[in-house]
Amino acid sequence: MRTHTGSRAIAIIIVVWLVIGLAAAAQRSYFSGSSATCAKVGTTLVTIVAGPLNYVGANPKINCSAPRPSR
Repeated sequence: MRTHTGSRAIAIIIVVWLVIGLAAAAQRSYFSGSSATCAKVGTTLVTIVAGPLNYVGANPKINCSAPRPSR
């Protein structure tokens, strides 16, 4: 059984991890521009989740394409 202190520490670590990921995404200008393509949104989310790994060489990229409607 975890203590409240341990759970709080884990929550703080996760929040700090995600804030670092947000900073990395902002430094790469992923929030600028108005085009919200599948690839751009995916890359932004993966960058945020990767957190501090972005600063040790990780540069996650997502490529995706949506199916075109039939004619």
